[in-house]
Amino acid sequence: MKRDDEFIRKILLDLEDSAEISILAGLEVGPDEDEEKLFYHLQLLCDAGLMVEMQRSVFRMTNQGHDFVAAVRTEGIWNKTKAGASQLGGVTLGILKDIAVSYLKQEAKKTLGLDLP
Repeated sequence: MKRDDEFIRKILLDLEDSAEISILAGLEVGPDEDEEKLFYHLQLLCDAGLMVEMQRSVFRMTNQGHDFVAAVRTEGIWNKTKAGASQLGGVTLGILKDIAVSYLKQEAKKTLGLDLP
């Protein structure tokens, strides 16, 4: 299964918008494709340090996950981030976050006049 960055963003945005602090996703006997996709992507988010598995099949977002969401929240920055990543032929989640943070810093400079490191 390929990693789906759009789906990863959606998982994180949905969890942040939720009143819940965690998401339950387990593979039951005979899981359907949607369950498999969710569980797989939650595991990838754990691998990247954006989520942790608190107990079996219960996941919560880490501070790094919240930082990722903050960087990719707006559609404009997300679209620029995806375009930049596609020019490179694909990137890691860490580099995807770095690209988004760079665009967010550009917006901060333009909007607030701040030159962030």
